[in-house]
Formats: sequence, C-alpha cells, structure tokens
Amino acid sequence: MRGKRKTCNVEDFQFYMSKPMCKARPGQAQLNGLLFCSYIRYERQGRSVWCVSKIKMWASAAEGGAPEVTLETSMGSFTFELYYKHAPRTCRNFIELSRRGYYDNVKFHRIIKDFIVQGGDPTGTGRGGESIYGAKFEDEIKRELKHTGAGILSMANAGPNTNGSQFFITLAPCPSLDGKHTIFGRVCRGMEIMKRLGSIQTDNNDRPIHNVKILRTSVKD
Repeated sequence: MRGKRKTCNVEDFQFYMSKPMCKARPGQAQLNGLLFCSYIRYERQGRSVWCVSKIKMWASAAEGGAPEVTLETSMGSFTFELYYKHAPRTCRNFIELSRRGYYDNVKFHRIIKDFIVQGGDPTGTGRGGESIYGAKFEDEIKRELKHTGAGILSMANAGPNTNGSQFFITLAPCPSLDGKHTIFGRVCRGMEIMKRLGSIQTDNNDRPIHNVKILRTSVKD
C-alpha cells in the first residue's frame, strides 16, 4: 500500500474501484484504477481547477453514463447526450471547447431543410475553427453508428481526418453521410427547438437570413 500512496490517493482508488464496471472485472480495474489515480494526482498538482470535473467524467465513463452538453441559443435550448465510449477524443474536444466558451456567440452558418444544421465555426464562414489538439484531428467512425434519423450529432469536415470545431445535427435520415463523419452524440432534449431551427429561411448558399447564435454552453458530466 505504501507504493500506491506514492502514485495516488487511497480515497481516489477506492472511489474508482467502487464502480459497477470495476466489480465485474476486478483484475483489469485495478490497473485502470491506478492509472486513474495517477492522472488525478497530476491534475491536482498542475490544474486543480479542473480536478473535480475530471473525476466526475472518469466516474461517468466507469458507470456507463453519458456526458451532456446543453446549447442555449437565440431560439431556445437543446441538449446533446455524448457517445464518449464510441468517440472519446471527439467528445473530449467538444466538451473542452464548450467549457472554454469557444462556441459562445457563434452562429449556425449553414442550414439545409430536412438535412442538417451546421455550426461551431467562430468565423461564420464554414472554413474556420480549431480543435483542442491543434488545427485538425482524426476521425473516430464506428460502423455501428449511422445517421438513421433526426437529432444525430456529427463532426463536419473537409475530408478524412480533418475534424476541428465544426459540427452538425441531422434533421432527417442521412445515409449518404455514413462512414464519412464521426457520430459522437444525439439530441436528448429540445428536439422541438432543433426542428424550428432547421426550418428557418436561408439564402441560396444555405445561410440563414436572420442569424441564430449559440449564446452559451454548459457541460454536465
């Protein structure tokens, strides 16, 4: 136990090991628990403000829970449930950008009725935006996830492995997008707002005549 105290806090380790997933697979969980505690210790030493939220995120993943991000827009609010197990890097990017206020006052720059609503570009041109990893990062496409209906949250891109900050939400089944875009969540609340947003008037370039903005975002781990 003396060795464990050098790498992690005992309470943190017990907290992690109490999760249902750990009880089902104790051998693997012990190693993961030590890694978890080492990570939390690093967070406490270097970035203590983030520590509590990081613990909650790891606990949510251990329990099979799903983080949620709520977008408060000029037309109303809607909430995404994120598929953290399927697309961890993509979800982490979206969560951290949301926490930093990156999407605040950013408009939805592209809306195609019965297809998609697209946003997440601070320049509003459809050509801007960066990820927390740098300019671009790789896809996390899973064959079992498809654009089967309205409310699917995916990353917008300019080709394979060009993800940044832009995202879109489907307004209908979009099978033509399957295998080309990383699906990382869905609308779990506020779909009526999304439908209204998808029906607003646009110009010949699919840009809304009247701007609709993301006012602020909030994250629930």
